[in-house]
Amino acid sequence: MSDYILDNEPLSPGVIYRLLSGSVCPRPIAWVATQDQQGNTNLAPFSFFNVASVNPPILAFSPLLDGSAEPKDTLRNLREVAECVIHIGSESLIEELNTTSASLPRGEDEFLLAGLKKAEMPGVSVPRIANAPVAFGCTLRDLISFGDQPLAGTLVLAEVIAIHMDDAIWDGRHVDMDALKPVGRLAGSDYIRISDRFVLERPA
Repeated sequence: MSDYILDNEPLSPGVIYRLLSGSVCPRPIAWVATQDQQGNTNLAPFSFFNVASVNPPILAFSPLLDGSAEPKDTLRNLREVAECVIHIGSESLIEELNTTSASLPRGEDEFLLAGLKKAEMPGVSVPRIANAPVAFGCTLRDLISFGDQPLAGTLVLAEVIAIHMDDAIWDGRHVDMDALKPVGRLAGSDYIRISDRFVLERPA
């Protein structure tokens, strides 16, 4: 057994990243579309992602600065155009999602790289992925920076103002998990499906 008091035994950011990403899992994947002031679109997946509030509806995800302490295009774009579209990573588009995790020069379009068509998202100027079953059109609520050192995160709080749902997965009350087939992120190159599920009744 090992215990680490980080003030006394500091671990490198790389070690902490592997420890956290390997322990806090599975993690849902936000597939985030943004655009800059010139209208260039960007699409990138983030697994530091979850629901932060329901009323108002807020989604939270956290891009990390890279090894040179430079921000990702998603963060740069949000500071220019305070809107995004958040899709849910699912099996049907997992290869395309993985493709958009590539590091491209600023201004190059991951939609084109992955062969994804764009569609208009009501309420925002940023397009959605045309064949993604779920998309949340959001305006930026807040950015909370945790520093300017490599691998520091910036928590993005995005308020949902519009929702696109495929009728095949939503009956007005429940999302059909077998139709959506969301995927989760583990550590390294590992992902997980939801094909093995179990039910526990919540105590009164």
